[in-house]
Amino acid sequence: MIDRDKITAIFVSIDDFCKLFDPCLEKKLIGRPKLRNKPCKLSISEVMTIQVAFHQSGYRNFKTFYLQYVCRHMRDLFPRTVSYNRMTELCSHSMLHLFAYLKTMGLGHCTGLSFVDSTPLRVCHNKRIHQHKTFKGLAQRGQCSVGWFYGFKLHLLNNDRGELIDVFLTPGNVDDRKPLKIKSFIKKLWGKLFGDKGYIGKELFHSLFSKGIHMVTKLKRNMKSTALTPLMDAIMIRKRAIAETIIDQLKNICQVEHSRHRSAINFFNNLFAALIAYNFQDKKPSLRTQFTDTKQLFLPL
Repeated sequence: MIDRDKITAIFVSIDDFCKLFDPCLEKKLIGRPKLRNKPCKLSISEVMTIQVAFHQSGYRNFKTFYLQYVCRHMRDLFPRTVSYNRMTELCSHSMLHLFAYLKTMGLGHCTGLSFVDSTPLRVCHNKRIHQHKTFKGLAQRGQCSVGWFYGFKLHLLNNDRGELIDVFLTPGNVDDRKPLKIKSFIKKLWGKLFGDKGYIGKELFHSLFSKGIHMVTKLKRNMKSTALTPLMDAIMIRKRAIAETIIDQLKNICQVEHSRHRSAINFFNNLFAALIAYNFQDKKPSLRTQFTDTKQLFLPL
């Protein structure tokens, strides 16, 4: 069960962000109709905190978590709880705040050792693809190492400390290399970037190298190596499993994937809250590396 001190820390961080974000958002809104500005019992900070806390609680169902745990055992932290139907309405209005918090305060920094990987986010079983309507026009069929799926791809950049540097969501049929060609996705990167064989590409390698990013991948069996691989690169490419461990925690602990979404807004709310919850984890998968000379990591080719 999630610690109360952790919930307090999450609320303080989110509330400080909302106090700065809400005034800026009000100035940018265009053509907003005049509505009664009646405050809700639960503030947007409390709603976001409950959503993030759910992904660290161990509960598999948000309704059970809210009714059986928040409303019963957390009344001292949330004294003015609302009904579950009202809570779902409030959650639908927090998507923009969750996304803005994730991109500004919910991500880590590049340390020079980065790893890239992608994972499928299935929105339904393959047998129900033709009758699925919630994500019609958004989700697509794609293929991964375990077979075909219908949904999206979540592309992740993480450092050697286990922190997420950036995330990118695409339909399931998008090539893994395409997000690395987008400037906004790789703007934080520098140094070494390690990926699997799906990221092999001469054009991509030269494009990243011109931006100060050295892409390192394993070679396929039918490829011939034209140069010796530096020892440090050979060691670090074997540590790429840290990306798989992060994906495993996102799916099995933070519940970033499930097939019970009834709307696209619910899907994005669940995704953003899960990624934020991962950021607040005390122990993240990391590489305990100690180098006598860190300059050897960034030697030119």
